[in-house]
Amino acid sequence: MTVADLMKCSAVMDVLFVMDGSYSVGKGGFERSRHCVQKLCEALDISPKKVRVGVIQFGSTPRLEISLDSYSSREDLKKRIKKIHYRGGSTQTGLVLKYVLRKGFPSRGNSIVPRIVILLTDGKSQGAVQLAASELKQSGVLLFAVGLRYPRWEELHSLASVPVESHVFFAEHFSDAVNGLLTSLSSSSSSSSSSSICMAIPAGCTAESYSCVQKTLETIKQLQGNFMCWKGSKGYSPHTSLCPYYRYTKAYKQLPTVCHRTVCADPCDSQPCQNGGTCMSEGLEKYSCECPAGYGSDPNCAPLLTLDCSVDVLFLVESSTALTLEGFLRLKSFLKRFMQAVLSSDTPVKIGLAQYSNDVKLEAQIGQHRELVKLVQAVDSLQYRKGEAKTGNALRYITRHGFQSAPVFADVQDDLPRVVVLITGSPSADPVVEPAKYARDREIFIIGVAPERMKEEINNITGNPQRTITYSSPDRLSAKIPELKAKICSVDNQGCLGQAVDLIFVLDASASVGKDNFVHLQDFVRSTSVQFDVNRDVAQVSLVIYGRRPVSVFELDTHDSGSAVLRAVGEASFQGGKGSTGSALLHVHSHSLTMGKGARPGVNKAVIVLTDGTGAEDAAVPAQRLRDNGVSVFVIGTGDVQRDSLLRIAGSEDHVITVPFYEDLKYFEDVLVQMVCSDVKKPVNLCRPNPCMNDGICVLLNRSYRCECRGWEGPHCETRSRQQPSRGDLPKPAAQRRRQRTSSKELLQRYREHRRRHAGRSQ
Repeated sequence: MTVADLMKCSAVMDVLFVMDGSYSVGKGGFERSRHCVQKLCEALDISPKKVRVGVIQFGSTPRLEISLDSYSSREDLKKRIKKIHYRGGSTQTGLVLKYVLRKGFPSRGNSIVPRIVILLTDGKSQGAVQLAASELKQSGVLLFAVGLRYPRWEELHSLASVPVESHVFFAEHFSDAVNGLLTSLSSSSSSSSSSSICMAIPAGCTAESYSCVQKTLETIKQLQGNFMCWKGSKGYSPHTSLCPYYRYTKAYKQLPTVCHRTVCADPCDSQPCQNGGTCMSEGLEKYSCECPAGYGSDPNCAPLLTLDCSVDVLFLVESSTALTLEGFLRLKSFLKRFMQAVLSSDTPVKIGLAQYSNDVKLEAQIGQHRELVKLVQAVDSLQYRKGEAKTGNALRYITRHGFQSAPVFADVQDDLPRVVVLITGSPSADPVVEPAKYARDREIFIIGVAPERMKEEINNITGNPQRTITYSSPDRLSAKIPELKAKICSVDNQGCLGQAVDLIFVLDASASVGKDNFVHLQDFVRSTSVQFDVNRDVAQVSLVIYGRRPVSVFELDTHDSGSAVLRAVGEASFQGGKGSTGSALLHVHSHSLTMGKGARPGVNKAVIVLTDGTGAEDAAVPAQRLRDNGVSVFVIGTGDVQRDSLLRIAGSEDHVITVPFYEDLKYFEDVLVQMVCSDVKKPVNLCRPNPCMNDGICVLLNRSYRCECRGWEGPHCETRSRQQPSRGDLPKPAAQRRRQRTSSKELLQRYREHRRRHAGRSQ
């Protein structure tokens, strides 16, 4: 609902609409003219004792369509207006104005009432119009001019009453035209009186002036040159001369002017509808919200949210000069609304608060305030600091000092996931890539909230587009509250926390990958490994690289914490040379997945191969051997790599990821983690891969297994036996077994020769 819909004019007056029905307006322009008349009639209190309305259509000649005393109700009048047909003809504006002067306003007895003419035309009249318009205005008629299509504004200005800016409008903008015309009727009646005709401005609303532009389309004549043309002949010789050649083009012309309108305090101006809901005004005080799916249960589309995950969250808010005070207050308002929307008395989340510009100010330690009232007060107390937006410095400071919370018990440290929510609005004044990596390497998850234009920078900070929240305009920021809540709580459920898995990364470190791209592979392993709960009881991680030869950088049982894994991955060295993916997978099978290197029976195992596809021709058979032993194989191919070759390694389309560029690997971290997490939840075969060493045979028992050893002893045949077998039913050494098989063949051969000899004697 617009302000024009709220404006109503109830007074004693006669209103005569003069509609241009000529060919220059066209049928489309006439339809717009008729619609504008109907919108104006909706605002008028039409009755015999209040507002009387008449309609005249003109082209070559004027035609009285509706006389002033024909209809006494708005509904009947609107029905009749719909039946007025377009007539066509030339634009004889002067003629119709003379007609109005003579016959347009029959008297209302002895009473003198305001007389108003609303002329709807394109201003392209044929013939003199100034004299007729002047006589009409001098008779006390208030003349409004409403332009159609691309009007000739100069003519409309010359026809309308003064002040011109209050009496000339554009029919294309129906609401503006109705608003402006009723605003003018509420401020003055004619040049002879300063009193208003009717008070159409609602209570609590005001009339204001503003700069505007009136636009039209004009034909421009341009001289293009001259050509030789024939002008006739003199005697026997032709007469020629140079004739000009013109080009006609269309161009928009803008006329700056001042417009007038009534402005009311719209209840939707405060943006009461959240989460993308559309506010619909229903008067000056009432509104309704059209809510998107999932939010319709609340009148303001407010979500029924609760931050019910167990994490430590520190909100880091920008307070720089580039952000401006307005921007800073907007970020404060967003954070305050977020806390009010998602926090309750039983929320397990512990929250801290900091702001930054040149330096960082820690406003509230993690867990310092557990009550919503105190948290909101802490946000309200944030003061605009100005200075440069040194986001990189802030991230490094928060990593070191932001999560120093008190122990849960005397000897138990808080080991909850740590999350930094960066709320910013201007690009960083210092480098952010290294500080952000420094934070992520220390198992801090970063979620970024920023404008759309900063998406690339925020992606580099979070290290994962899934943790980046951007908004297209400031008024869309509050709609991001549910998304921010979901991303914070997804950290609590991220990766395979609590899921036991032995995870081996196999990185291609050959010359075809290159040293620079190898760094991207290391970053990918670091960002992925932090999504697993690395310790002796849950997740174990190993790293194998291959170039000239496969090398184990560290084994499954080498590191018992995520931070130790992150440091060790960074210390891996690029090899170069020609790589063989098949040799690397054989190394994993025979070396990395053995009990001696930390592989655990009863725990699912996954091998993740990162390669550019070069040297993968020999990998199909070793990969199949791994899969036959119950090991899941995932392949990430980077660059121009044949998907078929990757499929032969992974064995399933669901285990293959292709990435066009090494720089894009970070966008596929969550994809891989989801693949691995869903796959390692499958049932475990305790004998696959074989936990028995030195050719021992694994025998499944009820929820357990045992190893049958030959020449070795121990639970997994890990120790060479020092006792010689004394019983004949025990297995003999391999050398003796081979001799025994050879002796049996000799005995069989002798037996056959004996039979042949015996048969010969019988004959």
